Formats: sequence, structure tokens, C-alpha cells
Amino acid sequence: MTLDLTVSGPDLTEALVNISSVSGTEEPLADQVEAALSAYSHLKVFRHGNTVVARTDFGRAERIVIAGHLDTVPLNANLPARRADGLIHGLGACDMKGGVAVGLRLAATLTEPNRDVTYVFYDCEEIESERNGLFKLTQSNPELLEGVFAVVMEPSNAVVEAGCQGTMRIEVTTHGERAHSARSWMGVNAIHAAGEILARLAAYEPRRVPIDGLEYREGLNAVAITGGVAGNVVPDLCTVEINYRFAPSRSEAEAEAHLREVFDGYDIAVTDSAPGGLPGLERPAAAAFLQVVGGEPKPKFGWTDVARFTLLGVPAVNYGPGDPLYAHKQDEFVPEADIELCEQRLRSWLTDPA
Repeated sequence: MTLDLTVSGPDLTEALVNISSVSGTEEPLADQVEAALSAYSHLKVFRHGNTVVARTDFGRAERIVIAGHLDTVPLNANLPARRADGLIHGLGACDMKGGVAVGLRLAATLTEPNRDVTYVFYDCEEIESERNGLFKLTQSNPELLEGVFAVVMEPSNAVVEAGCQGTMRIEVTTHGERAHSARSWMGVNAIHAAGEILARLAAYEPRRVPIDGLEYREGLNAVAITGGVAGNVVPDLCTVEINYRFAPSRSEAEAEAHLREVFDGYDIAVTDSAPGGLPGLERPAAAAFLQVVGGEPKPKFGWTDVARFTLLGVPAVNYGPGDPLYAHKQDEFVPEADIELCEQRLRSWLTDPA
């Protein structure tokens, strides 16, 4: 079987869903994507592992990037694809083979776009960051990702979700002294000492940060707490795990400095961190995109690969078919109308006079 990129977006989505591509097993799908794109003379195709890049090179004044990941979360008795009532059900239909279908259709059929376009179809987005194909490309061939603006086709209900929050996880630890619980005055209870950490969290007032006319809401929350030795022992250690979601105008270093200020006096360790992604809606290409897409753009609450483009100096938005609330669910689906609408709007953006 060879992927036919000239069929309709919904038909192509169904075909993509039926090629299983759980993270780490994308090679068969990447092979087919590479072969299908290589048939078009207006595209230059590159392969890096199981990431496929296709580029036009017409010498246009601007270059934009359209990106989507090929992988899915593990199978959950939701293959093969099933179509009913204008919906395509199946593993990865929403996250994000509907978006990949749109990108592939545009790559194949836009033979003279008004901007040069780089299409990126990458692997391992759903698992650890160091295996992410887009991350690997930023390390090995960042020049392939250059552009004035990028669209990551994550499901967004066909509405622009601009940029993304940064995220940082820390562990705040209290120390005490063990003792028998019958003689608790002989020790210091580390769990009790964590009460002040929780009090600071309860009193914390997160920022609301305006960027490009959008309001990014921050959040600081305890997400786990560990401590205790045995039912008759005063514990000498307690750790509160805290997740900070911060506006993309704040760097990781600034986020860490802020957390150390909030929890001054405590033992703090950063366990995970990723920068936010700036929306860049003031860029001409972005403004033209918004004019075609219409509607009110929303800030992205959560982290996506748009942040990787920000690190390269390329503003990015999330825009794709499907409701993100159905991503990773057994009954995952994407509306056929969303697929067609996203393709039509992107096609207009890339063919109207720039």
C-alpha cells in the first residue's frame, strides 16, 4: 500500500489511522510519508531517523513551517478506524493524524505557494523529550526549521491557540528528626513542617499576563506529597512536588528564581523544566494567517512543541482539527468537517496574495 495524497483529507486521515504508529514504531508510517512526498518535484525531501521534512524552495520573501507528529499513544482497542456520522474514530484520529493529513495534502497539492513552506512530520512526540524527533532536528539540523512563523497542527477545535505556557516541576523538602511516635517530643515531624509550604501555596496569587492581546494565566500547585516511615515513627523527611505553569514571557531561569523566592528558606530541587512558547501574533505572516482563519485566538494553556520553535526564534501557534479533550481517549475521534475546514483555511493563507 502507498499513501495517496490526492484523496480527500478525511479519506487520508482514515488511511493514516490504519497505519499503526505508536511512539517508537513509526518507521513504517515514516517510510510511506517519505515515499509519497518524494513523488512531487516541487518538494525537496529529507529524512532524519523517522522524521520526514519536505520543503519548497521558490525563493519567496517568507518561509513558514507546518509541523505535525506521526506517533500515537499505545493502542486501546481502538483500531482500525471507524467512520460514522461525519466523525472518524480511532487511535490518533484527533491527536493528530487529522492534522498530519492536512499537512500532507497541502504539501502535495500546493505546487506554487505564496510563501516557501517547510513541512515537518516527526516521531516520538508522545514520550520522553530526548526522543522527540522535532527536538532531535533542532540539535542536528536547526536550519531546516528556520522560518518567520510556524503552525503546529495539534488539535485545537480548528481555532488558533497561540504560544504555550512554560512548565517547571520542583521538589520542596522539609527535614526533621525521627522518634518513636509515643515519644514524639524527642523528634521533629517533617510532615508537620510541610504545612507552611502548603500555606504559601494556598495564599499564592498567580499572575495574569497579557501578551499580544492574549491573557496567559499562570498556576502554582502541589501535585504530590511524600513522607513517612512507619505507623509508629515521627518522620524525618517530607517532600512536596509542585508544578508551576508560567507565561511564555518568563524564561526558565526567571521561573526558577521566582520559585526560590516563593519558597525561600526551604530545600528546593528542579526536577523538570520546559520553556513557554511566544505567540508572535504581531508578525506579518501570523497576522495574515489570523485574518484568513478568523475568530478570536486563544492562549494555549499547557505545553506543546510550539515552545521548540520559540527557542529557535520562530513564533508559533497551535491550529488543527479535533477537540483536544478527546486526545488519548479510547473513543478518540476527529470531525471530518474540522479536517476540511483547516485545510481550506491554510490553503487560502498560502495561496492568497501575500
